[in-house]
Amino acid sequence: MIYLDNSATTRTLPEAAAAVQYYMTEGFFNPAAAYSPAVESERAVNGARARLAAAMHVTADEILYTSGGTESNNMAILGTLGAMRGKGRIIVSAVEHPSVYEVMRAKGKEYEVLEAPVDREGALDLHALEGRLNANTQLVSCMQVNNETGAVNDIAALSKLLKKAAPQALLHVDGVQGFLKVPFEGRNCDLYSISGHKFHGPKGVGALYVKKGTRFLGGQIGGGQEKNLRSGTTNTPGIMGMDVALQYYLSNLDAMRGNMRECKMRLAKNLLSLQDVFINGPAPEAGAPHILNASFLGVRGEVLLHALEEKHIYVSTGSACSAHKKGKNRILNAMGVVGDRQEGAIRFSFSAFNMPEEMDETAEVIAGILALLRRFKRR
Repeated sequence: MIYLDNSATTRTLPEAAAAVQYYMTEGFFNPAAAYSPAVESERAVNGARARLAAAMHVTADEILYTSGGTESNNMAILGTLGAMRGKGRIIVSAVEHPSVYEVMRAKGKEYEVLEAPVDREGALDLHALEGRLNANTQLVSCMQVNNETGAVNDIAALSKLLKKAAPQALLHVDGVQGFLKVPFEGRNCDLYSISGHKFHGPKGVGALYVKKGTRFLGGQIGGGQEKNLRSGTTNTPGIMGMDVALQYYLSNLDAMRGNMRECKMRLAKNLLSLQDVFINGPAPEAGAPHILNASFLGVRGEVLLHALEEKHIYVSTGSACSAHKKGKNRILNAMGVVGDRQEGAIRFSFSAFNMPEEMDETAEVIAGILALLRRFKRR
């Protein structure tokens, strides 16, 4: 098997899975309870929170644990808008994940919702965004790394622009695909979302950074956990599993990023040697190290996906959250990738556990499939 859909989810590290099992079967106590084993669980969670905060260059009391990226994104937007006075302008980039884009659209009856366009590589067009900022802008939301093309947004430059043109506006960054993959400085935004299963942690756990001083109502109401901003029994197994994955990643950061980059560059070179193949998004060397989007003219992406599946090579045609939706690809549309090029698009996404040799095998298999499918189409 060659697994190249790591943007959808990654394989949980055995060490992270072992931590999950331990906190489900031995250290299973509720951290909110008063007896000593529960207090030990609370200490473990607080230690994990401090380590996550350090990785984001923020403080532990600015970290809220959630169930994952979708909840973090939803809560970031709804929690900040709910705490604001008035109904002003909110801005979302045209290529956001549905957990941001659809929430912002749903607010269209209450707020003036504007889309910020992207350039042909899929990165936020800061000049165009500047023209949309005004004194009534309350919130801007964009992703750090595009989940379909690997385009990287310059969060530091975006933060600087907001301070100049709309200093009252909050900045939310969806870091689900960017966290640990590309450098990040937490102080450049007001809210930042992550998801554990994108970096070899378990599913069902994530976090939201909320900068100290940000007016924020939070999400779930109930037992008062997470500073009364996200109630619900603490997911100790998930948190501790994510913590193990985080520490593993940080301990091997350069090697992991380097291996993903090597795999990406090798596959890109192999694919571009084939006829009628085009890269969508930034040049391979310029984007995030773990995502490559390519179009194969004359072949439908879904057909190619299933042909590769028969060879036990797993890829995607875009976001896993949009995999069962029919119609045009909103992200590629926003970049100007349309027609046959959009129809033939495939996303390859890498982990540190892929091997460069797998990229040769993948390209070789694709070459054979293209030859067969294009021959049938010509008939």
